[in-house]
Amino acid sequence: MSTALARTTWPTVPTEDDVLVLVPVGSTEQHGHHLPLGTDSVMAEAVASRAAARLPGRVVVAPTLVYGNSGEHAGFPGTVSIGHEALRFVLVEMVRSLALWASRTVFVNGHGGNVRALDEAVGQLREEGHDVAWTGCLFPGGDAHAGRSETSAMLHLTPGDVDQDAATAGDTRPIAELLPRLVAGGVRSVAPNGVLGDPTGASAQEGRTLVDDLVTATVHRILTAAPDRRGRLTDPAPAAGR
Repeated sequence: MSTALARTTWPTVPTEDDVLVLVPVGSTEQHGHHLPLGTDSVMAEAVASRAAARLPGRVVVAPTLVYGNSGEHAGFPGTVSIGHEALRFVLVEMVRSLALWASRTVFVNGHGGNVRALDEAVGQLREEGHDVAWTGCLFPGGDAHAGRSETSAMLHLTPGDVDQDAATAGDTRPIAELLPRLVAGGVRSVAPNGVLGDPTGASAQEGRTLVDDLVTATVHRILTAAPDRRGRLTDPAPAAGR
C-alpha cells in the first residue's frame, strides 16, 4: 500500500516498524528549447510513485525535492541551483527527521548533478546507523541531457509540457569526451541550445517502455540490492560465464 505524504493527514501516516519512504530528488534546470525546467523532478516523482505502487508493505512517497546541484546549467535563465553543500545538508537533515517515524528511506534521484551530494549524505547517514540508500533514474544507452530518452519519457509522462517543434540536436559526443569542457565552462560552452544528445525520433511509445523498464529496475533494486559503501542501490553484476 502506498501513500502520498503531501496529501495525508498526520494521524493517518503509517508508523509501523517496516515503513519505507521514497524521496524523489530532482532539479530545476534548463532542458533545451523543448523540455520544461522541471523535467528531472517529473521523472524522479513518476518513478518513485509508480515503484511505490508495486512495492509490498507500507510505502510513503515524500514530496519531491525540486532544487538540486545544477551549477553546470547556470548559464541558462530559469535554472535554480542550491549547490552541493546545501543539497547534502538538506538530504542529511531530511533523513534524520524521517527516521523519527519511518524505518527506511530511499532517495530516487533524477539528476546526475546530485550524485556527489547523495553519495556523501547517504554515506554519512549510514555511518550514523540510518537505513537509507539511493537509486538513480538512468536509461541504459540514453543520451546525456534532453536527448531522445528524456524527451520520449516526457512525451509519455507530461506530453503537454513538450514542444516537439522546438526540439533540436545539441552536442552528441560521448559524455566522457565532453566532461573536461563541461567542468570548465558548463553546458553552454559545448551546447548553446542546452542539449547533450539528439531528441530526433523521440516518441511517447518509446517513453512508456523506457519508464516502465526503469520502474521495474527500481523496484528490483529496492527489494534485492544491497547498498554499496556510498549507499547506492545497483544491479548485481552477472555471474561469470552468463
